[in-house]
Order: sequence, then structure tokens, then C-alpha cells
Amino acid sequence: MKRRTFVKSTVFTTVAIGILPSSLLASSGDYSYDELIGKGKPKLFGEGINLRKEAYESFLEMKNAASREKLDIKIVSSYRDFYRQKGIWERKYKQYTNDGLAPQQAISKIIEYSTIPGTSRHHWATDIDIIDGAAGYSGNDVLDAKKFHGDGPFRPLKEWLDENVNTYGFYLVYTDNPGRKGFKYEPWHYSYAPVSVPMLDAYKKLKVKEIITAEKVAGAAHFTDDFIEMYRKENILDINPHLLP
Repeated sequence: MKRRTFVKSTVFTTVAIGILPSSLLASSGDYSYDELIGKGKPKLFGEGINLRKEAYESFLEMKNAASREKLDIKIVSSYRDFYRQKGIWERKYKQYTNDGLAPQQAISKIIEYSTIPGTSRHHWATDIDIIDGAAGYSGNDVLDAKKFHGDGPFRPLKEWLDENVNTYGFYLVYTDNPGRKGFKYEPWHYSYAPVSVPMLDAYKKLKVKEIITAEKVAGAAHFTDDFIEMYRKENILDINPHLLP
């Protein structure tokens, strides 16, 4: 049996218990410090897709299956390196503080949806933000939870994903489960578990404070020890249990 077929079938049979078998998970020693914080140079596959090979192949299978239901899974964002994330962070920090927010308030607002550079799952080339490219929609803010529910244009895609996405090894990261903290609900953000789970396991061994203060990120002077511990516990680790090591 080919590995791709094995991965698909095994992931499918383990969805019910929410545990990925250890045979699917790469060794945590396979990932360098730079790779985990977005400064490495992973080999990326697919024009406009930019995922690790295994995630890319599985994504294509999922995309093809969805297309048979007249759904066009379109990636809005996938791999982002440290410097791209730093640019997003600092643009928002400048905007919010210029609007009159205190630094701590600006940081709290940013981390409703955006990560501190060096801590983003998008650094791993395993995570995707997706919409339905075949759906008609208005406005530039496509990553809006309302668009994925009710009479939103991406509701059919979300319903299809709810039924099928785990078959391909992808899981919603920031769920709407009651009591979950950290980043707000993101019905567009999925992660390829067979690779991202061991990467998170390796990442957990790193010192978050050193990562997020070493590069003098805007607002870093206000990253207290209590804030960093909260951020690690809630924003990094309070995710879909299927994606935890």
C-alpha cells in the first residue's frame, strides 16, 4: 500500500478517537529551531499553495474531491515566514497605537486573530486559510466567520469540510468549542495533522520568551512573563485537541 493511501485510510479510521497513530508522526528531531520559528527554508510545493510535500499532496486530493461537488477550495494564506509575520504584526501594532490604544490594548487586539512572529503555525507550511473560490462574495474581508455560516457564501464549503476534511488529515485549528481561549474562532484555518502535530511537539520544547523578544518585535517591551505564559497556554496550545501531541 502506498504511504499516501495508508495515511488517508489510517487518519480516517482514527478520527473517532481523535488520536493520530505514532507511525504517522515525524520525529520531533527532524525540525530545526529556525524551521520551527519561521526562519528556515522548507521545500514548498504547488504554485499558490506552498505546503510541505505530504500536506500538498493531500490538499490536492481534497481539492479534487471538493471540485466534484462544485466547490473550489482556494487558499488565501499558507506558508508565511518570520519576516512576513513580523510585517503583519508591526503594521497592526502601529495602526492600533496610532488610533490611541495603549500598547497592552493594541497587543490584546492583535492576538484576537494574529500571532506574534516566531509563534505562527503558518511558519510550518502545514496550515492553510481557505475559502470557496467558486462562490460569489462581496468585500475584501473574506476571512469573516459570518461568511461560513447561515446564508454566507462559504457555508456549503464549510458543511462539506465538516464531513470530509479529516479524511485528508486536515483539522480545524481554532474551533468554536465552548470554553476554548486564545485566538478567536477561525472556520477557515485548517492544519495538516500528520506533520503539524510533531512540529508542535518540537515547538513546545522551545522557550517562547526568547523567541518573541530576540528580534525586538514592536511591543515586546510589554511582553511580561505572565503575558507570555498566558499566550503560550491559550494562543499556542488551546487548539483543537486532534492537533495536540
